[in-house]
Amino acid sequence: MRPRYRTTIELRRSSFLACFLVFFPPLSLITRTDPPALQPKKMPKSSPCVSPWSSLWLASLATFVVQSVLSSSYSSSASSSSTYQRPATSGKRPGFMERTLILLDVNTRSPIRVLNDNFLSLQLDPSIIKDGWLDFLSSKRLVTLARGLSPAFLRFGGKRTDFLQFNNQKNLAKFRGPGPDYYLKNYEDDIVRSDIALDKQNGCKLANHPDIMLELQREKAATTQLVLLKEQLSNIYSNITITARSLDKLYNFADCAGLHLILGLNALHRNPDNSWNTSSTLSLLKYGAGKKYNISWELGNEPNAYRSMVGRAVNSTQLAQDYTKLRTLLQSVRYYHRAHLYGPNAGRPRKNAILLLDGFMKNAGSVVDAVTWQHYFMDGRVNKVEDFLKTRLLDTLTEQITKVTKVVNTHTPGKKVWLGGLGPAWAGGISNLSDTYAAGFLWMNTLGMAAMQGIDVVLRHSFFDYGYTHLVDQHFNPLPDYWFSLVFKRLVGPRVLAVRVAGLQRKPQPGRVIRDKLRIYAHCTSYYNHNYVRGSITIYIINLHRSRKKIKLAGTLRNNTVHQYLLQPYGTDGLRAKYVQLNGEKLLMLDNETFPELKPKTLRAGRTIAMPPMTIGFYVIKNINAYACRR
Repeated sequence: MRPRYRTTIELRRSSFLACFLVFFPPLSLITRTDPPALQPKKMPKSSPCVSPWSSLWLASLATFVVQSVLSSSYSSSASSSSTYQRPATSGKRPGFMERTLILLDVNTRSPIRVLNDNFLSLQLDPSIIKDGWLDFLSSKRLVTLARGLSPAFLRFGGKRTDFLQFNNQKNLAKFRGPGPDYYLKNYEDDIVRSDIALDKQNGCKLANHPDIMLELQREKAATTQLVLLKEQLSNIYSNITITARSLDKLYNFADCAGLHLILGLNALHRNPDNSWNTSSTLSLLKYGAGKKYNISWELGNEPNAYRSMVGRAVNSTQLAQDYTKLRTLLQSVRYYHRAHLYGPNAGRPRKNAILLLDGFMKNAGSVVDAVTWQHYFMDGRVNKVEDFLKTRLLDTLTEQITKVTKVVNTHTPGKKVWLGGLGPAWAGGISNLSDTYAAGFLWMNTLGMAAMQGIDVVLRHSFFDYGYTHLVDQHFNPLPDYWFSLVFKRLVGPRVLAVRVAGLQRKPQPGRVIRDKLRIYAHCTSYYNHNYVRGSITIYIINLHRSRKKIKLAGTLRNNTVHQYLLQPYGTDGLRAKYVQLNGEKLLMLDNETFPELKPKTLRAGRTIAMPPMTIGFYVIKNINAYACRR
């Protein structure tokens, strides 16, 4: 390397600094009071200030200091009298954060997790029997929307699981939910006529319900939900009868949509000695076996909350005995002797739930095929969009997963863990919040975080129902979380890859947790998507920043063509929007059976990914031939 020669200007600048230190030494040198014996001896040395121009240098230096003092005093007086102030830059140029480049690479050699093919799955609450929506599961549009998220599990369970009673009869008018008297008779007749028409169909039984019929149902559901909400607030619940006809409709919906049904059984049907009463369950099993319904099972919902719900507790030992009894019962019915059983569906892992889960796993961990538990992020009192953007809220799931997996691995190492019920909020959600684009940050981050930590299946509450936490509204229109789920299903496979990021992490400080507002996850691209060959990689990014972020693909990802699927809110409502646009195109169903085309935007090889503020994007790296994704 050629030596760098100092210019005349640089030499003068260094001489000026030396002279400044001679005449204006630092405070530490002025106040030094070491004894003469300890002071270092000065060696004879030529001073850079000793020259014919020393007096000139000193005069220039004095002039410079005086001008600095005067200018500072003038600026301070001017700032007090002037209305204009130059904004402080804090040492950073405008747009500094926006121009920060993030380097992204993915380990393509081997996956860190391999999840269930039905990782993203769905849930329906038993309250749809009470409010009447069960009768509309044959809707062609609703079945189409559910089929778009297959393959998946469909869990039929929730808070009212433990109040279900099976009755082996086709139609019982007295068990139907309440409705306004002025239309109840005609409405019930329409339901019966619809059932008769469906019975004449072969295979999937689908219907196109008239608009007036749907309007009457929405009115009925609104009235019924007030009754259900009153029950929930008072902790006084009424029983719900699931008839043979109801089970037929439920199974028809799941089967036509390509979903595997998981049916929750009533764990609070008890004998006087507090043992589980199996009479209703046995009748249900025999009916399902006779119809050859391929169903998996679970028992109860949040057993740790039974005391607060009904004033009766079921401890972990008793619950383990109940599950063992159910396994024996399944084996006694030939058609279900190999059926899967999941549980115990514990609530959020706080003290009581953890104690119950620990005792259950100790006594019946080998009985269940996967361990299930539930998590809801917030209650219905939240009324701000900003609450859905808090990284602290997003990170609560990691802590809960760690608690559950620790208990499971203590007693049954390697046992699969499911999130058996998950939603942005409990108690029906929050209108114009949990059903808007803003809730998508929680949902997408949950999928990414759960996948990274090895959760095998996530069951979303709820696919369709009354309230504000569902994927489809009561007009059978997809909400933002549905479109996020659809794109996820189309692009994201079960193999999880490790992400390496540079330029994102900040230096940690003692007592402070760094919570990133840019969340990046990577999977092998779904094998069900025939637009991409095996070996492709899908990266999905959540940008919670209020500024644009630039991401450069590095390492094995560089120099590859990228397909972008950028999802942004549509309309003037911003994050409260109930519509989503994909690469600038509004997403809407074309008709009852046709999805819009999910068109990617092609980014040329080597191009930087620009993530707009507060958006979610999916990026498929084509033809990378990743070894982890070829098998």
